[in-house]
This record gives sequence, structure tokens and C-alpha cells, in this order.
Amino acid sequence: MKKTFKELKREARAALKGKWGEGVLLVFVLLLFAFLCDLPSGYYQISHPGYQQDMMNYGIQWSFLKFVIPTSLLGIFVFYPLAVGASNSWRVILDGDKDLVDNAFKLGFGNYFHNIGGMLLMIILIFLWSLLLLIPGIIKSFAYAMTPFVLVDNPELSCYEAIKRSQELMKGNKWRYFLLALSFLGWILLGILSLGIGFFWIIPYIETTTAAFYYDIKAQKGL
Repeated sequence: MKKTFKELKREARAALKGKWGEGVLLVFVLLLFAFLCDLPSGYYQISHPGYQQDMMNYGIQWSFLKFVIPTSLLGIFVFYPLAVGASNSWRVILDGDKDLVDNAFKLGFGNYFHNIGGMLLMIILIFLWSLLLLIPGIIKSFAYAMTPFVLVDNPELSCYEAIKRSQELMKGNKWRYFLLALSFLGWILLGILSLGIGFFWIIPYIETTTAAFYYDIKAQKGL
């Protein structure tokens, strides 16, 4: 039987009890690494005020090599595995493993190239579907949303198999997943009104609830 959103959120709050501080720290670490991965492009814009004119003068190839690649590579090889680890850190907290920050690095970088490959393939597939129309891209992003969990939870699966497993789990659950995300709209507005500070607590709540949703649909499918 499917759990209600109220039940999923109750599970998340119970798992986070006494660990909100470390949850805030993990969000800070994620934001810090996101900033560091974007540093090459930010530094270039600051140190080269005329970079837009340079792009016009030297073309897209130049901007891709000098501007996009450093940031993209850092994102792929640093932030992708950390994002996978963070997602699963929220997941295993539901199992009683409370070391949020340590688990984010351990689970994300432990099976390093597998996690990178899975995330990169997922992003590429979503991008290709988005080339058709926006709606198919959004639908596929919902279908692939459980991929970070599957990559760590089922390391024996190939990257493509992990994505297919996510699709299988989300079959019949995409609309429910959308409604679950929508149920946090009030919290998100509160985060905005707090000038973003509230998101340090809201993100752990949302992510742990999403992990509880993963366990719920996994139980439904008997996987």
C-alpha cells in the first residue's frame, strides 16, 4: 500500500531528529562545491570584462574551450559524485546511519566512475529528450529521478541498467512524484522569504522525504 505524503514526511522528520545541524552542514558543503566548480567561469568573467565581445570575435569554439569546459569538467568529476553521495546520505539516514557528511563523500566517491557515468548518461538522455520538446524532457527527468539512489543501492547494475531501473520504479509514480514536490511549495516560498537561509533546513527535509519516497516505490515494485 502506498504511503501518504504525510507519512513520508513524518519518516523524514523522525530520521532527521537530532541531525538537523549536520543536515545544514551537508547543504553548505554542497553549495560550497557547486561554487568551486563554477569558479573558473566566474573568475574568467571577472578578470575579462569584455568576454562577451571576445566570444563574438573568436566564436563559440573559443568560448567552449576557455569558458565552458573547465566548469563542466569540475561539475562532472567533482560535483556529480558528491551529488550522488548526498542523495544517498539522506537515504541511509532513514536506515539509522546518521553520518550525513561522511556518507556523502563515502557513498559518492566510493564507486567513483560508476556514479559519474550514471549521472552523465542520465543528463545526456534528458538533454536529448529535451531536444524533441520541453515536455518529453521533463517527463524523462521524472522517470530518471531515482537514478542516484539506484547507482549506490544497486552497484552491480550498469549505468544504463540503473537508469532503466529508475524508469521501472517511476512507472505509474511520476505524477505522484510531481505532487510530492509540489507539496513543498509553501516551504520553498518560506525559504525565499527568508532570503535563502531557510533552505539550509528545507533541503534536508525535501531530500530525506524523497529518499523515503524511493523506499516506498521500491517496496511497491517488490525490488
